[in-house]
Amino acid sequence: MNPKRRQKVRLGDILIAAGLLTEEQLQKALSLQKASNERLGAILINEHFITEQDIVRVLSQQLGIQYVDLNTINLDPKVALIIPDHMAYKHQILPLKVDGNNLTLAMVDPLNLLAIDDIEILTEMHVEPVIVQVKDLESKLKEVYQDKISTEKMIKELDSAYMSQVAATGEAIEEVENFPVVRVVNSLFQQAVRERASDIHLDPQEKEIYVRFRVDGVLLEKMVFPQHIYPSISSRIKIMAELDISEKRIPQDGRSQIKVDNQEIDLRVATLPTIFGEKIVVRILRKDHILLELEKLGFSHKILPKLEELYQKPYGMILVTGPTGSGKTTTLYSILSDLNSVEQNILTIEDPVEYQLPRINQVQVNVKAGLNFNNALRSFLRQDPDIIMVGELRDEETVRIAIQAALTGHFVLSTLHTNDTAGSVSRLLDMGIEPFLITSSLLGVVAQRLARKICPHCKEPYVLEPEMVEKMGLDVSDFQNPTVYKGKGCPKCNNTGYLGRVALGELLIVSPGIRQLILAKAPAQEIQAQAIQEGMMTLYHSGLEKVWEGTTTVKELFRVTMAGKY
Repeated sequence: MNPKRRQKVRLGDILIAAGLLTEEQLQKALSLQKASNERLGAILINEHFITEQDIVRVLSQQLGIQYVDLNTINLDPKVALIIPDHMAYKHQILPLKVDGNNLTLAMVDPLNLLAIDDIEILTEMHVEPVIVQVKDLESKLKEVYQDKISTEKMIKELDSAYMSQVAATGEAIEEVENFPVVRVVNSLFQQAVRERASDIHLDPQEKEIYVRFRVDGVLLEKMVFPQHIYPSISSRIKIMAELDISEKRIPQDGRSQIKVDNQEIDLRVATLPTIFGEKIVVRILRKDHILLELEKLGFSHKILPKLEELYQKPYGMILVTGPTGSGKTTTLYSILSDLNSVEQNILTIEDPVEYQLPRINQVQVNVKAGLNFNNALRSFLRQDPDIIMVGELRDEETVRIAIQAALTGHFVLSTLHTNDTAGSVSRLLDMGIEPFLITSSLLGVVAQRLARKICPHCKEPYVLEPEMVEKMGLDVSDFQNPTVYKGKGCPKCNNTGYLGRVALGELLIVSPGIRQLILAKAPAQEIQAQAIQEGMMTLYHSGLEKVWEGTTTVKELFRVTMAGKY
């Protein structure tokens, strides 16, 4: 930091020296400041002792601090959001530019050393202050933090409108097109998109509604609003998704689309009746955020070549397994994207179609019209397909048709809800599929999870305790003071220590040894033991690899792989 700036400089002394302020005026302003705890510069301006332009000019001339007209600057939201809103408003500051380890900080009071120290500690960057006018900064702060602030403000407006209506007529608001409601819902969706949320949860309770965003697979509470305005908000969301607003007794599913920052965003809306009202979950599908390269998903380099070799085969079936939200569909899309070419006729049946892929014929399940996985698959076989993707193998009939397709010269991709690769084989056997059909058609099974990645902006090393090494199933004598990483939390990761997610994978290849165990209807544990003996990396060890790399944390390893199982 500039040593000159580290010296304690008082605004009053500078203004007196410049002949713009008298000692008497300064003492009066200081007395008012003690009573109000307001910024000295603001008091001097309010008392008409000086103008804001006087302060800007004197500080710029006397201290060499650059003046910046914020109206001429196009703010980068990513840089601006380095500092949380509460701190920006408290200190009247706004980040403008990052150049290496230097942060250009717009300040109303560039003599506020406490604010500068706070930001340098928070960001671990060298702060270079520039002076700006109050009205310009306030306008930019609203622009940068408009999502959170406008949503909360509009909820208050809606609440006020509700109470006014009740007071005037004794009746609650029923008109769902009420303008504040539209603004509240739009602002809520915009905030969720900009905070990288994959889902919005609206949870009705007896007196309040809790709003949570799922970010990087974890739910974070964002706001709370009163129960009495929820019917208007829920009705607005249902109208957007083309649902029946009068039906509140049964679950409903719908879709909608919004535009945020010039990006088309698809929304999937699901309602569920609860004792306090309809719980609503909105899935946010961002076309610009889907990764269509397996390597970028984070799969281990020990797995990728083997998986690529499997899906380059002309026929057979590959299953991707894991719980809901583990990225199965994204993995399937990535494989399809790699296989996609003009020489291939690719057909998919999905429920629903989450992302549109070029040159691929995607079909969406329509239960009302009688279109399900089974009859869609049957019709696919008459469409001269090369590659077929089935969104999910839900029942025996669907599995049998998929296996038939794989046995008759087609390449089939699908998903199954099981915890690991060996469990998928057991699941197929439990569904009544004969072992010889499984061994004749199944090429391999991928099991996966998504682990949160350590935020690169606040990543720090620490030494793992021997007790934790032992808990991880490792020999303490082989790991003396091992170094791993964690995120301490910063504004860029919303103080969670995590930013983004990485895929952990387990690949079981149906080898001759595995085939013999399947034909003998061996339990999942034996199949897994054989696969490990043949070199399979388990989910746990895939996660362990990411821990040593410094990509994820030990805590995440245990959370997503159920450590101790392997």
